[in-house]
Amino acid sequence: MGDAASGGLTFASLGSGSKGNATLVSDGETHLLVDCGFGLKETERRLARLGLHPRQLDAVLVTHEHGDHIRGVGPLARRHRVPVYLTPGTWLSGRLGELPHRHWITPQARFAVKGLMIDPITVPHDAREPVQFCIAGSSRRLGLLTDLGHPSAHVVEAFAGCDGLVLECNHDRRMLAEGPYPASLKRRVGGDWGHLANVQAAWLLQRLGLDRLQRIVCSHLSEHNNRPELALEALVPLLDGDDSRLRIAAQDDGLAWQTLG
Repeated sequence: MGDAASGGLTFASLGSGSKGNATLVSDGETHLLVDCGFGLKETERRLARLGLHPRQLDAVLVTHEHGDHIRGVGPLARRHRVPVYLTPGTWLSGRLGELPHRHWITPQARFAVKGLMIDPITVPHDAREPVQFCIAGSSRRLGLLTDLGHPSAHVVEAFAGCDGLVLECNHDRRMLAEGPYPASLKRRVGGDWGHLANVQAAWLLQRLGLDRLQRIVCSHLSEHNNRPELALEALVPLLDGDDSRLRIAAQDDGLAWQTLG
């Protein structure tokens, strides 16, 4: 299983973007998959690339019901009997199908999956009952913020003090304004309940503080409205020009295992 068993809190991305999102988090004993926006066979292939079989998963945590986050949740849960944790609002969307082992999430109410402690945090996004997660284990804390309309005060408070952060850098505002999307979609993406712009990600990161952060991963980059170099350009000045802590979670290649030691 490679770096997933190396100790500390580790995480990796199966892929991140409008075509599918999924993040692995592990302490070497407990393995969580946060969202599963890829079809079953593609999910199995990407898990294998990271050294895991689906039956090694202890749970799938679902943030919200949009297709790029849930496409593979039902098929994976049914084929491999993986427990699924989600809010009632996400379930009531009717988009997940039968889930053999379903567990309710209450926003702001901490719960555990084996050795990992999970805080589900309400976020501003255009879904029925969306949450994002802070996951703690091995004395380390990882924040996952992949879909966020704006960096609210509640989000700033909830995600302070992380050792690692997977942070949405969805779009560059100029590229979005000048890009191919229709006006209605531009308003949705750039609105307070849509997705985070690079400059908003930088603002949020500055408010959260950088002292403890060992890894900052730019995620959910738009294929049409962003480029990796623009996301990095927005964040690097906060790190005094040192980009060694920054990574990109790519759509096709994901991100290899990262360790918070």
